[in-house]
Amino acid sequence: MEHSMEGKSILRLDPRTKLFMVLVVSTIVMMSATTTFMWVLRTLITFIPVLLLVLEGRIVSALRFGTLYLIALIIARNVLSSASTGVVTSLLLGYCAIVVQFMPAMITAWYMIRTTKIGEFLSAMQKMHVPDGIAISLAVVMRFFPTVKEEYGAIKDAMKMRGIVMGSGHVTKMVEYRMIPLLFSCVSIGDELSAAAITRGLGADIKRSSVVELRLKAIDIIIMIGLMIMAFMFIISKYTQIL
Repeated sequence: MEHSMEGKSILRLDPRTKLFMVLVVSTIVMMSATTTFMWVLRTLITFIPVLLLVLEGRIVSALRFGTLYLIALIIARNVLSSASTGVVTSLLLGYCAIVVQFMPAMITAWYMIRTTKIGEFLSAMQKMHVPDGIAISLAVVMRFFPTVKEEYGAIKDAMKMRGIVMGSGHVTKMVEYRMIPLLFSCVSIGDELSAAAITRGLGADIKRSSVVELRLKAIDIIIMIGLMIMAFMFIISKYTQIL
């Protein structure tokens, strides 16, 4: 369903712009918002990657992230309060607070991972003069989690073909039939990714060339300047109460 509704990308940002976005969004959302202006600014910053997901053609994913964030934000801001009592209410308040606090950074990181090719990412790291050890580690991590997700889907389909659904109601069987094969697959995936990195010359003493030519476009500069302005306004409002 998701693949049928998601189209081709109509906007390709430079990986350096995406990294800058991850840094700014993660920094802002980890700060507490104490005024309405700060909450509005923080919400706008959060929905920048959601809008970019829509422009990339990943409409279903953008709707999922955006809806979950808005529901948690409305509940945390208008329905619940720190004075609310009850175990269920406290758990709901804590859950909504966690979603509001961490979901923006997760959305931005997910957007970067899903829309950035490994070659583009490594080329951007090289242009930013990031040490190979850090660049290679990040590249392996970016490739590892999507591969694990695909592997888990394959294991799940294999279990369905054998008539095993959610461990047939037994938690121990679910661990045995799904988690143990997944753990062995993770070890194999890590070895394969490491071997692929070495085969491609990552970590060699000589400077690597890249077939990917990266250039900052006008849209990249506009987005980075816009993020800097919003981050500056947020910090000024938080520590000076001018805005």
